[in-house]
Amino acid sequence: MTRINAYLNFNGRCREAMKFYQECLGGELTLQRVSESPMAAQLSARAGANILHSVLVRDGLILMGSDMMGDRLQKGNEVMLCLQCSSNEELHTIFNSLSEGGQIKTPLHQSVWGATYGELTDKFGIHWMFNYSRR
Repeated sequence: MTRINAYLNFNGRCREAMKFYQECLGGELTLQRVSESPMAAQLSARAGANILHSVLVRDGLILMGSDMMGDRLQKGNEVMLCLQCSSNEELHTIFNSLSEGGQIKTPLHQSVWGATYGELTDKFGIHWMFNYSRR
């Protein structure tokens, strides 16, 4: 099933924020540090404590977050829409449609977490993330 989830971007405060949201909303929280991923070798040791990806799940609520925006984090891109696609074909079709008149930030590619992933800003300035995993 295709769905859209909110994806929150932080600059080193993802763990703190997501734990706060868990206290407020309940649910199960999963946090993955950079040091626990294949990206660890590509980044500084200091970046290892940052959160690569987090997800808070409670019933139908899914809230995701990360510290990975770094210098690119600015007012207006703290929240992105993450489209979880149900097929590779759907992923490419929607990505190509939404990129018309917009700007592709990260072309679709195979990610370190095993999904096809990409990012773009549409012609209205809305930031989108795309993810498709066969799992």
